[in-house]
Amino acid sequence: MSKELVLEACETSLAREPLSADQAGELARVFKALGDPVRLRLLSLIASHEGGEACVCDLTDAFELTGPTISHHLKVLREAGLVTSSKKGTWVMYKVDAKVLYRLSLVLAPGEAVPMGAGA
Repeated sequence: MSKELVLEACETSLAREPLSADQAGELARVFKALGDPVRLRLLSLIASHEGGEACVCDLTDAFELTGPTISHHLKVLREAGLVTSSKKGTWVMYKVDAKVLYRLSLVLAPGEAVPMGAGA
């Protein structure tokens, strides 16, 4: 899925207007990528890493997983549009796409303001 499709699917809050079938499909793929604990941790590790980007070598020590498994999870995050990658020398650097995360937060925003401390 391209970043443009993710952004297009995130045009408005689902509480303000119903999602189209295409929007729901695109968003479901992104949320599925986020639904794995390893990928969610990877996203957090990358976002909070100094400079906002990290290579696989910066991430592997946080897990009891092999390098290829970490790379697979990073590929899923990249294909979902949540991270971008660029080559620096022999390293592939990963960076969270803040624009996509922001748009996802808008999709989940309530249709009207919810008072602090309000329960469900």
